[in-house]
Amino acid sequence: MTPTQQRVEIAQILFARPQHLSAEQVLSLVNAEHTAASKATVYNTLNLFAQKGLVREVIVDPSKVFYDSTTHEHHHFFNIDTCELTDVPVGLMPVGELPAVPPGTEAVAVDVIIRIRNTERS
Repeated sequence: MTPTQQRVEIAQILFARPQHLSAEQVLSLVNAEHTAASKATVYNTLNLFAQKGLVREVIVDPSKVFYDSTTHEHHHFFNIDTCELTDVPVGLMPVGELPAVPPGTEAVAVDVIIRIRNTERS
């Protein structure tokens, strides 16, 4: 993985703090703070970072993917009103024994997304 200027700028945004960003948010932040990056460059870089294990892809629905700078296994809340993804505090949701997986396969990870909404709605 060659550290191009645009990849470095995307990494600076992603790893500034633990956070969950969509590709659109990364694109907006990179273009606001640095040189212009194309949508394709941002998507390709995020996919490369996910393949290399630098970020986790969190797919909340087929049209919404977040890139999580915290790579250890943990679960999430997704607020359907605000489209915000936040971490479930570690230890609050232990996963018990998993069911047997089909022959010839192995369990790789367990991702739980708890969908929430605001109780007071306008």
